[in-house]
Amino acid sequence: MDEGNTPQGYKEDDSQMHAHDHGRTRPLPDSASIRLRLNIAVAVTGTVLVAELIAALISGSLSLAADAGHMAVDSTGLAVALIASRLATKPRTDERSWGFARAEVLAGGLQAGMLMVLTAVIVVEALSRLAAPPSMEPLPVLVVGIIGLVANAASFAVLAGGRNDNLNIRAAFLEVTADALGSFAVILAAIVTLTTGWGGADALASLAIAAFMAPRALSLLRASARILLETAPEGLDTTRLRAHLEAMPGVEDVHDLHVSTISTGIVTLTAHLKVSAELDARGRDALVALVRECAATHFPVAIGHTTIEVDSASENCADALVHP
Repeated sequence: MDEGNTPQGYKEDDSQMHAHDHGRTRPLPDSASIRLRLNIAVAVTGTVLVAELIAALISGSLSLAADAGHMAVDSTGLAVALIASRLATKPRTDERSWGFARAEVLAGGLQAGMLMVLTAVIVVEALSRLAAPPSMEPLPVLVVGIIGLVANAASFAVLAGGRNDNLNIRAAFLEVTADALGSFAVILAAIVTLTTGWGGADALASLAIAAFMAPRALSLLRASARILLETAPEGLDTTRLRAHLEAMPGVEDVHDLHVSTISTGIVTLTAHLKVSAELDARGRDALVALVRECAATHFPVAIGHTTIEVDSASENCADALVHP
């Protein structure tokens, strides 16, 4: 083979028709750190939840009950996220080749569904209370609202550092952020009721809490659905990736190109490269090594798991019957 057909900088190994690389995965977030953050958030949220439920029963405040319901969903979601984090550390098996890596995705989708149901319930009840505002004791609402805001600020600080590393941490961070906004709305409603005596402020605060929750639920549901539907990761231009592969030395065509996310930090690429008949086995090995390097380093989203099939135009392609 002409040495010019071999990409430079790679060792020539024994030939293989198919090359698989499963060892270049970007390091995953530390599981112990994730669990610690979630444990703290669960403890704080659970404590405030109990306080808000008691105060809501005493005062008759819908906004406080709405915030308590929101925190109940958060607590459940955080517990599910914690379980998912533990499952994700279990070893892989032949039956479950990715282990429980997608447990966090299922947990994120579950939290989104719970938030959407709670939002609908709050809106219906708040609208009925706007029509006929009931009496309410604002002082306990104000006190518990302030306690909730301080507690949410503490959880916010704990979760902020890991929100970009794990879908469950991101979900928990968004929930705590909305909890803080909910507590702020509760405080404002209590102040308005204390100073003016208008009970409708509590219903308006409840609607505000629902408004905080709805877009978060949709965002989380969208993120979970993208992964479960194996959509290409956000930030990765697959058209550019295909063009990049087609421009490599000896490549004549690229098909069966699939890029998907298994879970946070685990992105996979599979592709079938049709190459020039002049490219021998060593040249193909060098080409596959080049593809791996490019996938891992040349794009905004690092692709750590690659499966590349290589053949020439003169060879039969078994997939051609399925993927013309």
